[in-house]
Amino acid sequence: MNDGRAGRAAGAAETGAGLAASPFRVDRDRIAASPFFARLAGVTQVVSPNGSGLLLHNRLTHSLQVAQVARAIAEHLDEEFADAVDKLGGCDPDVVEAAALAHDLGHPPFGHLGEQVLDRIARERLGLTDGFEGNAQSFRIVTTIDLHGPGRTGLGLTAAVRAAVLKYPWARHGYPDPHPADASPAPRGATGKFSAYRTEIGELVAAREPFPVGPWQQTVEASVMDTADDIAYAIHDVEDFHRVGVLQQAGVAAELRGWALAGSPEAGPGAALERLRRRMAERDDWIYSDDAFAAAVARVRAELVDGLLATPFDGSMAAERAVAEFSARWTSRLVGGIRVLTDPPVRAAHVVLGEAQWHEVAVLKFVHQQFVLRRADLASHQRGQATVVTGLVGALHEWLVDARSPQAPSLPPRLHDLVELARGEFAVLADDGVVPAAEVADLARGRAVIDYVASLTDAQAGALLDVLTGRSARLWTDAMAL
Repeated sequence: MNDGRAGRAAGAAETGAGLAASPFRVDRDRIAASPFFARLAGVTQVVSPNGSGLLLHNRLTHSLQVAQVARAIAEHLDEEFADAVDKLGGCDPDVVEAAALAHDLGHPPFGHLGEQVLDRIARERLGLTDGFEGNAQSFRIVTTIDLHGPGRTGLGLTAAVRAAVLKYPWARHGYPDPHPADASPAPRGATGKFSAYRTEIGELVAAREPFPVGPWQQTVEASVMDTADDIAYAIHDVEDFHRVGVLQQAGVAAELRGWALAGSPEAGPGAALERLRRRMAERDDWIYSDDAFAAAVARVRAELVDGLLATPFDGSMAAERAVAEFSARWTSRLVGGIRVLTDPPVRAAHVVLGEAQWHEVAVLKFVHQQFVLRRADLASHQRGQATVVTGLVGALHEWLVDARSPQAPSLPPRLHDLVELARGEFAVLADDGVVPAAEVADLARGRAVIDYVASLTDAQAGALLDVLTGRSARLWTDAMAL
């Protein structure tokens, strides 16, 4: 085994007898046992799992399914591309499974909506130029915040697993130089996504050091995790909203058939799909094909519109069987199309979907985005969730900065600990001239509040806001963080 791949962070030596011989399986077990992983059962995937009465994926079940797909991809690579993968740094099934379980640990309450709100508040109100990003928060959790490893901070994971979590292996600003956002074309996600805050750049560099990849390139195992995430998202969210009756055949059929009949419609049915096609052709000419796009639309129309959606889900065994067969068929097809690029273009990775499958995933994701995420009722629901996150950050930050408040000595212990952790981190950055020394205390309070809110479930966020605003008459609630 490559010792660099299995190397752990300094100060995180093993203690006691582990349950697994493989260091990567140890990592997988640590992540699965973390309370940050358990909390994902209460965090939104698309619709909040709390109080809806609907059987929908949450961030925990999504992560489990990504892990399942990632392991299948790793095994496929071992059968078909073993030599090429070994030359690129290796691909261990335990590593990709661990990374898949960890990839969403940083998702805050209310999923992507909460992520957007926290990012805006962090940058505009709290002076945190890094803002908030779920991928960077996941990396911060496994390297710094979680205390369930053998060291003082973090989980003490191997370099391979830490590197595999880095879907976007750069910081928001400054690292690496040149920054990928300044490239043309830029790597996928470079203008808005990143996987490390300034406080964790050292961890990012150390994790990736054993791997023969460029400064913007994912490791093979990171690209497996990333591809598995795309596959799971494309299939399982479509299933969810068929199951609850939101994804209706008529609307999807009109859009897909309208595009096929009209060719390149500027308005009406098919116009949104045509806009997707043009974006794909412009951004991803390394793989985009008019013929492959048309074939993908035809396949999705045949299997989703004329297949799964043709019969409304009624809870019967036959309906459940149809959903299970749809999922199994598509997962097998997408995983079977995986290939390896030894010298990928800047917008690709070492592990990618085949041409046909890449277009099919894009069309499946379009269906979900167009007919679920853009619904007016979901938008109004998210407005309320944004209000909860905004109010909660404001109330906690006010509590921290109000030194005259009689409640100040009785801060939640975890919030106090997060302030002290962040204060030490920003003090180091100040010593290095990265941030002004006079701003260390303010930055520490801001990062601590963001860390604290991001560690709540959907239900805890709402309950804690009720407590802090006096709307709850209960003394004891489930509002406390991990």
